[in-house]
Amino acid sequence: MAHFFCRLLPPRPGFAQDMTAAEMQAMQAHVGYWTALAQAGTAVVFGPVADPAGFWGLGVLEVAGEAEAQAITRDDPAILAAIGLRYEVLPMPRATTR
Repeated sequence: MAHFFCRLLPPRPGFAQDMTAAEMQAMQAHVGYWTALAQAGTAVVFGPVADPAGFWGLGVLEVAGEAEAQAITRDDPAILAAIGLRYEVLPMPRATTR
């Protein structure tokens, strides 16, 4: 299994504080999606990061390979909602888990 660091970047720095109703709905679906990934053991950890420059999302995936990580992030409801979010997906060549 391989590990991937997934960084969900918002469309603007104040996104976490000033989401529209449509953005809030997309983010609620996003949390449900990642919660299911965590329950299945695919997401090792996920959640918001309180960066002083603006919140962003962090997820670590344990998957067969990069194609699976890319598919998971591509199919995220927050991405499918086309509200301006985007992912950076980076391999973790020597990740250690419990």
